[in-house]
Amino acid sequence: MTEIAEILLTASFWAAVLRIASPLIFATMGELICERAGVLNLGIEGIMVAGAFAGWMAVYSGMGLWGGVAVAMAAGMFFGALHAVLTVPFGLSQHVVGIGITLLATSSAYYAYRLALPEVTSPPRIEPFQPVDIPGLSDLPFIGPALFSQTPLTYFAFFTVLVVALVLYRTPLGLALRAVGENPAAVEAQGLSVTALRMGAVIVGSGLMGIGGAFLTLSAFSSFFFEMVNGRGWICIALVVFGAWMPGRALLGAVLFAAFDALQIRMQQTGLGALVPYQVFLMIPYILSILALILMSRRANVPAALMVPYNKGER
Repeated sequence: MTEIAEILLTASFWAAVLRIASPLIFATMGELICERAGVLNLGIEGIMVAGAFAGWMAVYSGMGLWGGVAVAMAAGMFFGALHAVLTVPFGLSQHVVGIGITLLATSSAYYAYRLALPEVTSPPRIEPFQPVDIPGLSDLPFIGPALFSQTPLTYFAFFTVLVVALVLYRTPLGLALRAVGENPAAVEAQGLSVTALRMGAVIVGSGLMGIGGAFLTLSAFSSFFFEMVNGRGWICIALVVFGAWMPGRALLGAVLFAAFDALQIRMQQTGLGALVPYQVFLMIPYILSILALILMSRRANVPAALMVPYNKGER
């Protein structure tokens, strides 16, 4: 317990927590937008892979880092548009389409990688985003190194949460999005297009998922390699439920999972690492997240029209 307490009291630990949480925040906000509008997007895992590859490949080909972020977002929106067309106007199973999008996006990224770099045995590296110190704040004891010496994409991730919360709860568009996930017939009665709102939410949400994937290649690892997303997309779906479809609570869930993940990495480097198989440490964040999800989901209010297709004129 003493070793764990020492880990929790170091600034480097909390700096790592924010880095690990950043891709989860982007993707969780994207999934939250989709589900708030009534569409479950199980394509999130593949969309993150596609975003990771597209952003990295764009920078590797000579584009700037922010250009790579834009390309990753565009890749996510492309697969989101495909998902939206199949599930919203055509009303196909959101589960089946989502799994299909994951397989298609993942396979497309891997195929494009092999096609573009057929002779490469190890992933080429790019110059990723570098940490940016915020004047006056980065010099604060403990808090400065932990919170205010991050890469621009980490700051952007937290800014995204603020924007999503403001749009959902402080704008007419947000009200319409929340309503279309609860009672689409009432939205149609107001003269708004349920189809357009749901498709727009899926496309924008998928764009954020693509940025979440790009964080891994443009800010965390500086290269693209297979299996790098490693189930983060599925974790984000659970985080939406954990957060009861509210941005602030979903952010808390992402940081909590990241803290568990950062903790298990450091615990492997302590004396326990020599006594306990490393697989046990790898399980810790997932086990704790499942327990937290069980406790929180009992009080969650699921959008009433989530996964319910809607045809114009039906009541």
